[in-house]
Amino acid sequence: MKKYHVYGLGNALVDLEFEVEDGFLNLMQIEKGVMTLVDEDAQHRLMTHLDAFEGNRASGGSAANTLIAVGAMGGSAYYSCKVADDDLGHFYLHDLQQAGVDTNIDGTHADGITGKCLVMVTPDAERTMHTFLGISSELSVNEISDDHIMASEYLYMEGYLVTSPSAKEANIHARKIAERNGVKTAFTFSDPAIVEHFHQELTETIGDGIDLLFCNESEALHYTGKDSIEGAIEVIKTFAKNFAITLGSKGAVVYDGTRTHAIAPFPIKAVDTNGAGDMFAGAYLYGITHGYAVADAGKLASLASSHVVRQFGPRLPVADYAKLLDEVSAA
Repeated sequence: MKKYHVYGLGNALVDLEFEVEDGFLNLMQIEKGVMTLVDEDAQHRLMTHLDAFEGNRASGGSAANTLIAVGAMGGSAYYSCKVADDDLGHFYLHDLQQAGVDTNIDGTHADGITGKCLVMVTPDAERTMHTFLGISSELSVNEISDDHIMASEYLYMEGYLVTSPSAKEANIHARKIAERNGVKTAFTFSDPAIVEHFHQELTETIGDGIDLLFCNESEALHYTGKDSIEGAIEVIKTFAKNFAITLGSKGAVVYDGTRTHAIAPFPIKAVDTNGAGDMFAGAYLYGITHGYAVADAGKLASLASSHVVRQFGPRLPVADYAKLLDEVSAA
């Protein structure tokens, strides 16, 4: 039995979330619903306007949210990332420790600035993100632990990392270590903007193929160049042995290597969609590493993501994750 159910690597970002109106995004000339990479000065200028809104702080980054879900449900997870020796870096490490996620951060932080993501949530629950990667842009193979990858059932790679050459190489290095040692590989496309602007880098990361892909409908269509989800599925089957595609209010579709399974949604009124895909991936990975059939893991993932979008913020209180297991059994 492996020590870890999931080993992941990704950007370590502290999320600063704000509720705004669509008019604010228009005024700031910000494209709605996507993640935009910005420099520190641009982020600071935006912050001067967001200071007028009530905000919420949480450690984040797509892969971190996923691994925290795995750990909080009772799984074991390890996270490779990079934070700086500043207030946000220490806050980030404390959050990982509280969630029971092991990490390469051993208390010695590098000089620099910890990355921040300004998350603006509009009344329709859509999230728009402006991200300054800070020291996370320097993530490299130096933060990867080959031994911990080999001690894991799954390697989970974050698509956002392809925006940095050194971080993209870290993803590829980790994938090759996993492939050589019989560790299954999972990858998330992360964001439609990543698929649109970094298609080649995503393809390089995937290499000859992966065991499990996570994406949403928009990402699937953008990456494959198809105009229907059915067409996209046929292309994805050529490089992913298994996959899970979230479809928003329509639920999800998961593929077990032989057949697809439609996953029904749990109807709710969404407040904030930030973290929904990360939660889906975390619950799904927990399920398939704990004996759930693929369709049952999809049901757990659908339930978990429905809970996170009911509230403001990308994650649930740690104590609430375990309750999802009882709820899905009763559903």
